[in-house]
Amino acid sequence: MAITPTTGTTSSVQQASAPAKSLISNDFNMFLKLLTTQMQNQDPLSPMDSTQYTQQLVQYSQVEQSVQQNGTLKDILSSLSNQNIAQAAGFIGRDAEFSSSVSGLGAKPASWTYTADRAIASATATVSDASGKTVFTGPITLSGTSGSYSWDGSLADGSRAAKGAYTLALKALDTTGANVATAISTTGTVDGVDAKGGALSLSVNGALMPMNLLTRLVASGS
Repeated sequence: MAITPTTGTTSSVQQASAPAKSLISNDFNMFLKLLTTQMQNQDPLSPMDSTQYTQQLVQYSQVEQSVQQNGTLKDILSSLSNQNIAQAAGFIGRDAEFSSSVSGLGAKPASWTYTADRAIASATATVSDASGKTVFTGPITLSGTSGSYSWDGSLADGSRAAKGAYTLALKALDTTGANVATAISTTGTVDGVDAKGGALSLSVNGALMPMNLLTRLVASGS
């Protein structure tokens, strides 16, 4: 079980806002010192134009408000991210289905489900690694219009593929030899939550699956 906190958007805003606040504060103090000195030493017969320094004061005030708003936004994003992670942590240990042809090969085989628009008579599976390289291809037994397929990582030379994320492609045919359209989903048990980069993902057998691809969630073993 693993929960990885976010280190993306919110931390970037936080890192950017602190130096900005310090810089604005230093510049504003320097501006007030120069303004005070200038007012004390101005020519009584030709006083300085108050409109100019008033406009500068307004500009400094607007910039300072923007920096404060960024800090507030950072706090809101951080709070929402923590809430999302806490909620997603409740998915750990549950079986999930994702609208994706990518599955994780880890302690358990990579697992997929399929649906077809008509009965399948024969099929060929092609499995590719994260770089797109084909690591396995061969005939498999599928029947009906829906079912499942698992790959334990076995390769043609008798070795086993490394742990990681793998993509399944199916070429299915009916009894006449015509292509059968299939839709593939991946299944597995959620074992962790990851929020790096500000995007929430669920870890399933070593593969990170985006939350927006989650289509089904059930208690493990149901």
